[in-house]
Amino acid sequence: MEYKKGLVMEGGAMRGMFTVGIIDVLMENGIEFDGAVGVSAGAAFGCNYKSRQPGRAIRYNTRFCRDKRYCGYHSLIKTGDIFGAEFCYHTIPDELDVFDRKAFEENKMDFYVVCTDINTGKPVYKNLLRSGDEEMTWIRASASMPLASRIVEADGKMMLDGGMSDSIPLEFFESVGYNKNIVILTQPRGYIKHKNRAMPLIRLVYRKYPKLIETMEKRHDMYNAQTEYVAKAEKDGRALVFRPENPLPIGHIEHNADNLRRVYELGRKAATARLSQVKNFLS
Repeated sequence: MEYKKGLVMEGGAMRGMFTVGIIDVLMENGIEFDGAVGVSAGAAFGCNYKSRQPGRAIRYNTRFCRDKRYCGYHSLIKTGDIFGAEFCYHTIPDELDVFDRKAFEENKMDFYVVCTDINTGKPVYKNLLRSGDEEMTWIRASASMPLASRIVEADGKMMLDGGMSDSIPLEFFESVGYNKNIVILTQPRGYIKHKNRAMPLIRLVYRKYPKLIETMEKRHDMYNAQTEYVAKAEKDGRALVFRPENPLPIGHIEHNADNLRRVYELGRKAATARLSQVKNFLS
């Protein structure tokens, strides 16, 4: 049987530093995939796998975590985005910590991002083969958290965070032919998601988008079903799963560089401990 090797990266805002630690170790050890799929922070940080830039995500996050242009309520009030769109998706990758667009495009690995179409409430999957402004817009859409971000338009679609409609896209990746997958979760085993306590505000803010509201009403059920699906794939030997041992000690936004490094190091430690297992699984 021919295997297509995939990498599946959950979101979770700054819990994504755990993911960054893992993928940096994998890159540093020459682990190659046929394709990757990232949701939200998994897309924003995971794109560095295709551009072959280990160390970049932890570097710019620790450098700019206290910068008002990067993230925080100052950015939310001023721009409508808690993570400043211009600064995060243009100033940093184009000027301050350059994203290697040439390497991204030369790497033949597929790189899918997941967004949520706010008119249908359904997930939208986009394979980013190039690395221009349009592709950055798709990554931004995937990571645009509801209530904390403006709606993003790309390819005629109005979109927000992919985690609302497909938080852990293992089933999607298997459906497009990836049958040997490394899955990186940012919640520990046994985590149960509960109904969003902000639903009253979500219903008010997004009242023009009833399908999106419907999706958000059911998000916890979708997420819990997906963690069960991942656990079964792990048991069946179709997936090798990384997850933190305990809840990660970090918030959705984080201004403390030491906390970012601490979670990053947890990811590095997890990947280093299981490196031989990863190589055996993918071979």
